[in-house]
Amino acid sequence: MFAYYLDLAVRSLRRNKVLTTLMVLAIAVGIGASMTTLTVMYVLSGDPLPGRSGQIFFPQLSPDPGRPHNLEPSLAMDYHSAMDLWSAHRADRQALIVDSMIRVTAPDAAIPALRLDMLSTTADFFPMFNVPFRYGNGWSVADDAMRSRVAVISDDLNSKLFGGVDSVGRTLRLGGSDVRIVGVLRPWRPVPLFYEAWNSSYTKPQDVMTPFLAGLDINDGHFQQFNCWHLPDTPGHLQNAPCNWVTLWVQLDDAAKVDAYRQFIADYAAQQKNIGRFASTVTRVRSLMQWLDYIGVVPDDVRLQAWLAFAFLAICLFNTIGLLLAKFLRRGGELGMRRALGATRGDLFAQCLVEAGLVGLLGGVGGWLLTLVGLWLVRRQPTDYAELIHLDLPMFLTTFALAIATSLLAGLLPAARASRVVPALQLKVL
Repeated sequence: MFAYYLDLAVRSLRRNKVLTTLMVLAIAVGIGASMTTLTVMYVLSGDPLPGRSGQIFFPQLSPDPGRPHNLEPSLAMDYHSAMDLWSAHRADRQALIVDSMIRVTAPDAAIPALRLDMLSTTADFFPMFNVPFRYGNGWSVADDAMRSRVAVISDDLNSKLFGGVDSVGRTLRLGGSDVRIVGVLRPWRPVPLFYEAWNSSYTKPQDVMTPFLAGLDINDGHFQQFNCWHLPDTPGHLQNAPCNWVTLWVQLDDAAKVDAYRQFIADYAAQQKNIGRFASTVTRVRSLMQWLDYIGVVPDDVRLQAWLAFAFLAICLFNTIGLLLAKFLRRGGELGMRRALGATRGDLFAQCLVEAGLVGLLGGVGGWLLTLVGLWLVRRQPTDYAELIHLDLPMFLTTFALAIATSLLAGLLPAARASRVVPALQLKVL
C-alpha cells in the first residue's frame, strides 16, 4: 500500500505546483535555519576526547586564604598546591599545565623569529589526551624530573621551520635557550581546547610544548597568572607567589579511584586550612564533560541563535499545517469516493501522511542546501570556531530526519480532518 500511497502523493503534488512549492519552501527555510544553528551547537558542544572523557577529571581547590568559604574553588591553583597534588601520584595519570608566550627560532631555518604560545606540561599529557605523533614521541617522566631541554612541536610549526620533514633531533631556540626536538605532532585540534582551564576556547593547541619544570626555567618563571591575592614580591616570578596560575588534570580509570581522589583532595584542603594556607575547604573534582558544562563552553549567542532558529521552525510548522489542511480539504470529493469504495479512515489518514512525508523529504533537500549556505556564511565570521563548522554524516541524516518528522507532525491534524469526510455529502456534490 505504501507504493500506492506514494504514487497518489506524487500525483497530488503535481496537480497543484504552487501550493506544493509553498509547503516545500516553508519546510526548507525552517530546516535550513534550525540545522545551521544546530550544527554549530553540535560542533561546539562535542566531546573533545570520545571514549576517554569519562576518565579525565579536573580537580579544583581554593588556595586563596582570603577567599570566602562558600564560593566555588578557583579555576587554577598556586604552584605549591599543584606540586603537592602532582607529587602525591594519587591518579593513574596526571598533567600539570601552564601557558606562556615565547620567542621561537630555529638556527638552521631561514625565517624570522616567531612569537608563539608555549605549553609547559608533564609527560602524562600525551598519553592521557591521546595526542597523535607524526615523528618521534613525547618526553619521559625522567625528563620531567631532570628538567631536560626537550620539546614537542606542532605539525604546523614543523612545516614552517623545517618544510614538514622529520625534525626529531634538531635544535629549536626558545627565548635564549636551545632545546632538542623529540616529537612532532600530527594535525591535532581538540574541540574545544579544554585543557586550558580559564581560556577554554576553539583556538588551535600550542605550537611548542616543553617539560613543566624546564619550561619554567626557559621562560624564567614568566607565566600568565589567573589571579593573585597579594602582589608578588618579584613580578612575573610565580613559584612562591600568592597567585593561581597552574592547572592539573588527572586520569582516574574507575569509580573507586574517583571517590578516593575526591577524598584525597578534600583531606588536603582540610590540612592546608589547619596550617593557615587555605580559608576554604570547598573542593571539586569534575569530569571533563562536567567541566565543560560548568564553564559554559558554548557561547551564549550561539545558544540564543539556536532557540530563535527553532522558534522560526515552529512558525514554519504552523504555516505548513495551514497549507496541508487547505490542500486535503479541497480533495474531499476524491477522499469521499475512496471511502465509498471501501477505504477506511485509517487508509485515508495513512494516504495523507505519506503525502505530508513526501513534502518533508523535498523540504529536507531544500533545507540541506540552505544549511550548506548557512554554514558557509558561519565560516566567514571572525570567530575562533568558524573554520571548524562543517556538516558531517550524522548532521546530514539529522537534516532529513528533522524535515520528515516536522512535515509528519504538521500533517497529523490535516490528515485527521481529511479522514473524517462524510462520503454521502462529498458524493452528492460531485
